[in-house]
Amino acid sequence: MATMKGAVEGVKNKQPAAMQITAEQILREARERQEDDAFTPPAQKVMDPEELAVYRLQQRKHFEDRLRMNRMAIGCWLKYAAFEEAQRDFERARSVYERALDVDHRNSTIWLKYAEMEMRNRHINAARNVWDRAVTLMPRVDQFWFKYIYMEEMLDNINGARALFDRWVDWEPDDHAWTSYVRLEMRANQSERARTVFNRYVTCHNLPRAWIKWAKFEEKQAQTTNARAVYEAALQEMDERDHTEEFFIAFAQFEERAKEAERARVIYKYALDLLPRSQAQELNKKYVQFEKQHGDRKGIEEVVTSKKRFQYEEAVKRDPFLYDAWFDYVRLEEASIDPGIGFGRAREVFERAIANVPPAPDKRLWRRYIYLWLKYAIFEEVVARDQQRARQVLAECLKVVPHDVFTFGKLWVHAAHFEVRQRQLDKARKLFGVSIGRCPKEKLFKAYIQLEMQLGEVERCRQLYHKYLQWNPANCNGWISFAELENSLGELERCRAIYELAISQPSLDMPEMLWKSYIDYEISQQDWDRTRTLYRNLLERTKHVKVWISFAQFESDAARERGGDAAKVEAAEAAAAVFVEADAAFKESGQKEERSLILEHWKELEQQTGEQARIARVVARMPKRVKRKRAVVGDDGEAAGWEEFYDFIFPEDEAKAPNLKILDMAHKWKKQKLTQANEANVGDDVAEEND
Repeated sequence: MATMKGAVEGVKNKQPAAMQITAEQILREARERQEDDAFTPPAQKVMDPEELAVYRLQQRKHFEDRLRMNRMAIGCWLKYAAFEEAQRDFERARSVYERALDVDHRNSTIWLKYAEMEMRNRHINAARNVWDRAVTLMPRVDQFWFKYIYMEEMLDNINGARALFDRWVDWEPDDHAWTSYVRLEMRANQSERARTVFNRYVTCHNLPRAWIKWAKFEEKQAQTTNARAVYEAALQEMDERDHTEEFFIAFAQFEERAKEAERARVIYKYALDLLPRSQAQELNKKYVQFEKQHGDRKGIEEVVTSKKRFQYEEAVKRDPFLYDAWFDYVRLEEASIDPGIGFGRAREVFERAIANVPPAPDKRLWRRYIYLWLKYAIFEEVVARDQQRARQVLAECLKVVPHDVFTFGKLWVHAAHFEVRQRQLDKARKLFGVSIGRCPKEKLFKAYIQLEMQLGEVERCRQLYHKYLQWNPANCNGWISFAELENSLGELERCRAIYELAISQPSLDMPEMLWKSYIDYEISQQDWDRTRTLYRNLLERTKHVKVWISFAQFESDAARERGGDAAKVEAAEAAAAVFVEADAAFKESGQKEERSLILEHWKELEQQTGEQARIARVVARMPKRVKRKRAVVGDDGEAAGWEEFYDFIFPEDEAKAPNLKILDMAHKWKKQKLTQANEANVGDDVAEEND
């Protein structure tokens, strides 16, 4: 029993401690307890040969142990060899380098360190031996050759350096090796040998950069003839694909420096004709600069034209359907036409432009395209003076357009007018007839009628108007033009019959224009009864306020035309009768704004008579304009606030609604109170100023 009690009392408390220690706190404390200064081993001083031997033995044992663990540690081999060199034990140092080369003989760093050790310690033959082994084993490492040759040159062994270069160039190295060889010969004052090197160089690398370097070398030696011969030989020896922009620029600039402007111009032009546009952008810029410096006005214009031509070529290449770019290109070629050359270039651009037919039968896409055809036809007719070719262009354009889907009236009209200018009336009429029969348009009818009118063919005009109005009887402009034609011919009854037929049509696009033209015609004939009848007929169809005002104005003018002393009074009476009728009509329909407008015009007309009684009678009918508010209902049917509007209150409305009079009196009372308050404020201000 006692044992069990002791066991219970000895149970460990597994609850978390009140103070918790985190890993971050442990690391921070460890960092704080570290010593500030790093440990530095004590310096060892070698005092006698025995200590030196012990030190060497320890270092060698250290390096050997490390290399025994990792033979591929090249850095350790290099440190080992540097240690032996520092001890002036060159045999051991060479042994270390040789052992390192046995491990990795393709490592260029080992060869470089090995040779540099021999050179530093003036072991020339040993260094030559190392370099010779290195360049034999790895001839593609340029650094070996450069350092080997540099060593021989420093030893003033020019022939040895030259022999090394000859060995090197047999491997066909890059440009640096050849240019270094040339510089060696120039330092040795052997210019002929340098030319021989350049000859071998361009044979090995038949590229523009090699020829350009040779030419610049000759130019630097003041051998202009030799430099030009180099450039000319390059043109003969290089393949055509190697005729680059860089080469032609260098050649042309050389001729420019040699004061041979004509030669440079020929080179520029030849290069621009030879190279594609995309590969000659910089060349074109250089040519422009050259012409600005050395060319005349014509040459500069040619250069600018060539530059713009290049820009347009790039634009149409990116998007062949960009017709605005084609227009600019065509205008450029038209402006740069040379009578001695002809129109070939302009025609070529036109043909290329019209070959890009829009991809879809959408009139919006075809509009600019058709103008290209028209411009082409005008160019052939006016500039090239080739009428037959112009006729062919127009005929081909008419074939291209899908007339069953849409057509272009301007195209038919231009083709017909072209035939008229060529005195081919039959062909012009045939074109108009085909266009009207195949794809009738208002513009075609008008152009055909205008042509026949200019020719004096009245019967043909009447026939065309008949077809025109049969095709579109709702066109008020057509009816009016037909009636005006008959009126100009003195056929009054025909004119009136046309107007009557027109207003009897069930559907019209602009009936107000037609009625106005008919009424103006009757007024011009001074047939007042017919005019009055027309107004009455029009009022049966529409009660528009402008019709009433025009009717009243007509009655007034008609009364004045009859003359007499009482003409003004008669005119006012006649107009007043119409205004009274209009006022009654709008009163009945409840159109307050139109009624107010009628009364305003009536008042202006009565004021012309000068009779106060008549004016007072109209003024008594005038309404009051008041501002009111009304609820606004949104699209969803819910209230959207209030809006202000102006309403008209006529005298008879005030009699029906007595509350309006009370509101009017309240408004006057409020206005009077505001006036009195303002006067009192002004009096107080004056009194203060006097004080």
